[in-house]
Amino acid sequence: MALALGSFVIGPYPVSPAEVARALAFQLGLVEEGGSETARRVVLEVRGPRIAAALLVGGALAAAGATYQNLFRNPMVSPGVLGVSAGAGFGAALGLLLNVTGLGVQGLAFVGGLLAVGLALALGRAFHQGGSLLTLVVAGLVVSAFFQALVSLAKVVADPLNQLPGITFWLLGGLHRIDAQALFNALVPIGVCGLVLWALRWQVHALAAGEDEARTLGIDVPRLRVMLIACATLMTAACVSISGIVGWVGLLVPHIVRMLVGPAFAAVLPLSALLGGGFLLAVDDLARGAGGEIPLGILTALIGAPLFALVLARARQAWF
Repeated sequence: MALALGSFVIGPYPVSPAEVARALAFQLGLVEEGGSETARRVVLEVRGPRIAAALLVGGALAAAGATYQNLFRNPMVSPGVLGVSAGAGFGAALGLLLNVTGLGVQGLAFVGGLLAVGLALALGRAFHQGGSLLTLVVAGLVVSAFFQALVSLAKVVADPLNQLPGITFWLLGGLHRIDAQALFNALVPIGVCGLVLWALRWQVHALAAGEDEARTLGIDVPRLRVMLIACATLMTAACVSISGIVGWVGLLVPHIVRMLVGPAFAAVLPLSALLGGGFLLAVDDLARGAGGEIPLGILTALIGAPLFALVLARARQAWF
């Protein structure tokens, strides 16, 4: 809470804590005077949605990463394992090439992410009749490489003055494009999928012990696997559609949480969401307070990679 409130004062336009408190109180109907109109608009229309988006995207990516890592029983898995990030990147690049509106770009990114995962699932079934997890990972690598090639092709054919910079900066990730409508569009699928994952938390924990053990408890493993992939994919696609490609959150944060509370998914899921939201908000504060708009994808990599190496060096127990 303190991090979120403190984030309102960070940015190129100076806003004091008193002005933030006055604007928030005015929005809640607690006071009749909300201070200057400029400060109020900065707090409520610019920084408010951005702070909420950082918490939402960071929490959703961390929750999706924890879900994928439990599903594949592999701590090196990230939310983009099935190609959702590459597919969403191509969808956004295509939207920018076609000069569609901001919401259109987000919609195409969302559809592109879902399409990529759908292709990965289809290839996984084609590679192996039973659709094993290993073949799904291989299929995800194939689909990711294919869509990354399409993104590169989009960069080649883009107008170098008007379109290429937009594609490049979108792919680097950032929350500067966020408004209330985009935030709501992402909140719906993330919220619904998050509730589904929470409802399945005990089944996911049982699945981490092995498929045979899960079946002895009466769990429909194929059905559960599809539901987990669908929810984690929808959450990731919704995040990428509004923030661009932001890496390391879904890989790093679940590791830290498991070091703190152990492998139980019922504890890992909510704490990953909480810590992931706080982590991305802190990184976004750094991006805004560094004197310029540094893309989030760059900062999460610069911060996440050394932290991940430190976490691995300190780990002394099995992850699952």
